[in-house]
Amino acid sequence: MDMGKPVRVLHVLGGLSLGGAESRIMDLYRCMDREKVQFDFLVHQKTDGRRKGGAVRRIPEYYDAEIKTLGGKVYVLPKFKGYNYLTYKKAARDFFHRHREFAVVQGHMTSTASIYLPEAKRAGIPVLCAHARSAGVDRGVKGLMTRLLRLPLWKRADYCFACSKEAGESVFGRNWNRSPKAYLIPNAIDAEKFRYDEAVRNRLRRKLELQDCYVIGHVGRFHYAKNHEFLLEIFACLCRRMSAKGKRCVLMLLGEGSGMAQAKAQAKALGIAGDVMFMGNRKNVEKFYQIFDFFLFPSRFEGLPGTVVEAQAAGLRCLVSNRITFEVGVSGLVDFKDIDEPAGLWAECVENHLEAGYQREDMSRVIRDAGFDVKEQAARLERFYLTGKMAQER
Repeated sequence: MDMGKPVRVLHVLGGLSLGGAESRIMDLYRCMDREKVQFDFLVHQKTDGRRKGGAVRRIPEYYDAEIKTLGGKVYVLPKFKGYNYLTYKKAARDFFHRHREFAVVQGHMTSTASIYLPEAKRAGIPVLCAHARSAGVDRGVKGLMTRLLRLPLWKRADYCFACSKEAGESVFGRNWNRSPKAYLIPNAIDAEKFRYDEAVRNRLRRKLELQDCYVIGHVGRFHYAKNHEFLLEIFACLCRRMSAKGKRCVLMLLGEGSGMAQAKAQAKALGIAGDVMFMGNRKNVEKFYQIFDFFLFPSRFEGLPGTVVEAQAAGLRCLVSNRITFEVGVSGLVDFKDIDEPAGLWAECVENHLEAGYQREDMSRVIRDAGFDVKEQAARLERFYLTGKMAQER
């Protein structure tokens, strides 16, 4: 290793949109001593169909500009479609043949990690990591293919990281955490940034004319895993219950994704379109947690949702699906509920919390004490990237 240059770590992802995994990696990147450790990114191609210099031009995504500012580089692989297995494998082989400069390759896209990690090893990359960030898969053939491709992954990675025990079991198999190469890496956040601030809350609620209503919040991309259709059903039930008491509720949704149009159509069909605010992606997401009165998160599956940790840091009560790991409940603010229960029972639970009221508090210290402070996790990973050996804390 050239002591005058930083160690370069390659993170392999599907893309660089404002998603959970991407946000957590960028939080770590900002905390790294970039004179010692630099991040680069290998993403899967999203194009506009036009060509530049003979190659298909990639559409820049949410984090591209910041990565460039921080000193990182973004590289591209073709999207894996199943039928292009050999083309994908060759593209990965060619990439690592050209780029042998990485000390560590960390694969967050575990669906194809059993293909690209061996190509990195073939090129002489010293340390290979697979990082489990989800405890479920998509429906149908795509999900089945993901499970099959993950089967050999355990043997092909030097380290198997996971954001939760459930995510580790889903990706690597049962009892994965008994191995010396298995480590839990919490989805850490900048807890201080999310702490409750009543002055900010009041100012923003006045600006958005939300002083006289309850604001139910949700942060997440519009994807099957997030279960927006059930979320909207719950909210429709809540609106009926609260309007009978002369009270108004608003649902504020942050995020984007392929399911947004369907969610808007459903809101209209349920007669709640006027009370649902589709806010899209926001850089200042921490400000919106101040606006919320309650956080609702009925996902079908997750790894360990950082948004629920963020909500707790902001002092919000949360009602989340029992399909989410209980590890996310790092404070006394989280209740779990079965997503097989009717939407009306979920709405009743939210109503009871709203009617009872609660005192919002600064929970940033609680989050830090639970091991979810990004600065501590960044220091831990920085040592790993520099030495190639993970500390024994589990």
